[in-house]
Amino acid sequence: MDTSTNITYLTLEGHVELEKYRYVYFLICLFVYILIISSNFVVLSVIYTNKCLHEPMYIFISALLCNSLCGATAIYPKLLIDFLSEKQYISFEACIFQAFVIYTYGASEFTLLTAMAYDRYVSICKPLQYSTLVKMSTVKKLLFLCWFVPSCENSITMILTSRLHLCKYKLDRIYCNNYSIVKLSCDDISINNVCGLLVLTVAVFPPVIFIIFSYAQILTVCLKNSKDFRNKALQTCFPHLFIFITFTVTSCFEVINSRFDNNVPHIFSMIMSVENQVISPLINPVIYGFKLQDIWSRIKKMVRRKKANIFY
Repeated sequence: MDTSTNITYLTLEGHVELEKYRYVYFLICLFVYILIISSNFVVLSVIYTNKCLHEPMYIFISALLCNSLCGATAIYPKLLIDFLSEKQYISFEACIFQAFVIYTYGASEFTLLTAMAYDRYVSICKPLQYSTLVKMSTVKKLLFLCWFVPSCENSITMILTSRLHLCKYKLDRIYCNNYSIVKLSCDDISINNVCGLLVLTVAVFPPVIFIIFSYAQILTVCLKNSKDFRNKALQTCFPHLFIFITFTVTSCFEVINSRFDNNVPHIFSMIMSVENQVISPLINPVIYGFKLQDIWSRIKKMVRRKKANIFY
C-alpha cells in the first residue's frame, strides 16, 4: 500500500517461475492475443463488408465476436506488461475494474448466446413469424440488454467489493477476479458471498435453461421434417450449440477453480483461470468461419483476392 499517495496496490503472485520463463510466456501470450484479434477481425470484416450478411443471425455473431475481443483485451495487455516487469502489481481500483470487465464479458457471453438461441428458435420453429418477431429494432433491443443487464449485475458486486477494507495485499492470481479480491479483506464478507452467488445464479441459470428449452423445441421440429430441412437447420445450429457447451464447461471449471484453488496444484489452477480468455475467443471465429458456408465462402474469396493482388 502506497501511503504517500493514498493508493492501494496489490501484487499479482500467481505467475509460475516467471523469472525463468518470462520471455517464453510473453511470446506465447503475444502470439495468442494476435491470433485472437486477427481471427475475430477477419470474420467481423467479412460480415461488415457484405450487406447480404446484415441479418439478425450474423449481427448476433458479430456481437459475440466483439464481446470475445473485449474479454481478451481485459487480460492480455496487462499480462504482457507483467511478463516483462520486475514487479507485477496493480492498483486496487484497476483490479476491481479488470474483474468487472472480465465478469461482464462472461455474463454477456451467456446473454448473447441466449439471444442467438432465440433467433434460431424463431427461424426454425416459427418461420412464418420470423420477420415479425425478429425485426431489426428487436435485435438492437436484445443487444442492448445483452450488455446492459450483465453490467448492472456485476456493478453491484464490484461496488460491494470496493467498500471492503483490505488487510492483505498479495493476490495469488495472474489477473483480478472478484472472489480473490474479497478474500483479502478483514471485514465480514458474508454479504459479498451471498450477492456473488445470487448474481452468478441469475447470470447463468436462466440463459442455460432457455437455451436447452429452445434446442429441445428445435430438435422436435427437425425430427418431424425432411432430411434436407434437418441438415440445413443443424448446420446453422451446430456452431452455436458447440460454442454454448464449450463456454459453459470452461465457465464451470473457472468457478470451481476460483473457489477451490487451494486444493489443486498451482500451475493447474493458473491454466484453468485463463482458459475462458483463450478457448472461447479462439474457437468462436474458427467455428463460425468454417461451419457457416455464407461466411466461409466469402473468407475464401477474400483470400483469393489478396493472393491475386500480391502476384499482380
